Amino acid sequence: MLPLEADPVTPPETVQILVVEDEALTRFVMAEALRDLGATAIEAATADEAWQYLTTGTQVDVVFTDHRMPGKMTGVELAVRVRAEFPAIKVVGTSAFFNPVDWPVTVIAKPYRLLEIAKMLADLARSNRATGRTP
Repeated sequence: MLPLEADPVTPPETVQILVVEDEALTRFVMAEALRDLGATAIEAATADEAWQYLTTGTQVDVVFTDHRMPGKMTGVELAVRVRAEFPAIKVVGTSAFFNPVDWPVTVIAKPYRLLEIAKMLADLARSNRATGRTP
């Protein structure tokens, strides 16, 4: 599911968005919508898998993470770790079951409008890249 290394044909200016979602269809559809908008979408089925990818040093502009997933880490825990270890990466959470007080980042309630959120994520990634805030 996660590439072991960056795609050599991806232009360096292409924004990278990590989609963290245990529901395979939801993850796939969001990733495809982001790709249609010109972004590179990396898919992870758990927060643990996403964290492993992030620690490879591959550039990521935005992490879009669900909250409740299998594994040792929740989406909130992933968001906290990303903000602490990689403060240049923007994080947006999503969940049908959440307490917004627990999240240190913006949270999109499920269900959401897929194309609207995909565009928002791509725009956020481009803005983050343009301001030089990504590693």
